[in-house]
Amino acid sequence: MRNTMSRNALLGMSAAFALALPGGVAFAKEPASKAFITKAIQGNMAEVSMGQLAQQNGQSDAVKQYGQMLATDHGAANDKAQAVAQQMNVTVPTEPSKKQKADMAKMQKLTGAAFDKAFAQHAVMDHKKDIAEYTKASKMKGDPAGDYASQTLPDLQKHLEAAQALQKGAAKTM
Repeated sequence: MRNTMSRNALLGMSAAFALALPGGVAFAKEPASKAFITKAIQGNMAEVSMGQLAQQNGQSDAVKQYGQMLATDHGAANDKAQAVAQQMNVTVPTEPSKKQKADMAKMQKLTGAAFDKAFAQHAVMDHKKDIAEYTKASKMKGDPAGDYASQTLPDLQKHLEAAQALQKGAAKTM
């Protein structure tokens, strides 16, 4: 019995040391990695829907073109994110988060110039938040979710810059 207790104590200490060692860091990152990829998939789904809505409810050609870019780019990013989730044995979400659905419901009530202004503002805020989250996740080196984040960051930066240009254009027309 004493031998069993010593063995269990040794196993517990070994696990603690494994987490503290560079090679054991992956164990500590796993929950964050899984949470990130789940959130990324939900975000991509929301962006595809928002892009489609921009094409329907937008007034300016610039907003409609930006909506097309969102739908296309985030659709492709979502395919990659879902593949990463499957590789990590993460259950792939089937819909955006409640907050994302609420944001979409608000935007669906708008059309024309009012939609363009609100959409541009939402796109800027959302992409700033996404860039911060993806930047943090990209630091998970050797992690499939971290690799996905690193590969996706340039597109998110491009989307932010385009959204900021839209916002400036929308402000001029208001």
